[in-house]
Amino acid sequence: MGVMIEVLFSALWLMLPAYVANPMAVVFGGGRPIDLGRNFLDGRRLLGDGKTYRGLLGGLLCGVFIGFVQMNTLLSYYLGAHTLSVVCTLSIGALMGDLFESFIKRRLGLQRGAELPLADQLDFVAGAFLLTYLLEPLWFTANFTPVKLLIVLVTTPILHRITNIIGYRMKLKKEPW
Repeated sequence: MGVMIEVLFSALWLMLPAYVANPMAVVFGGGRPIDLGRNFLDGRRLLGDGKTYRGLLGGLLCGVFIGFVQMNTLLSYYLGAHTLSVVCTLSIGALMGDLFESFIKRRLGLQRGAELPLADQLDFVAGAFLLTYLLEPLWFTANFTPVKLLIVLVTTPILHRITNIIGYRMKLKKEPW
């Protein structure tokens, strides 16, 4: 039982830069949209007003900051050590995954805030995993064992729902999903 709890905490620890970057983009959001109001070939917005430069930069800086703190903490010895490049790929990948999902939602005709189950909860995980695996494959495969990957995929939707409810109650989000 103790080993499984350690594996659980390690999986969550390794994902922390992505877990912080994604919601902090909402906290720091607002201002000029990344797509500058432009439409795609289908006549729909590329991303929408909810994806802003301020949110992207705020999310990235918060993800990198928490990763830097992790790099300088004794817990990294027990739960998994990050490098600066890994912290950046996890943070940037999480935000890129979220942007890609917004692009897909606009193509499907879904409005800002519309729910797309599982994609809403795992878009940033997919982005973080993909970018980190592409740019830091040795670190990724050494740290994200199949069990840890499964833990992240199962626990993230739960954590995502909880943080979204908190954001909704804090009036940072218009919907609790």
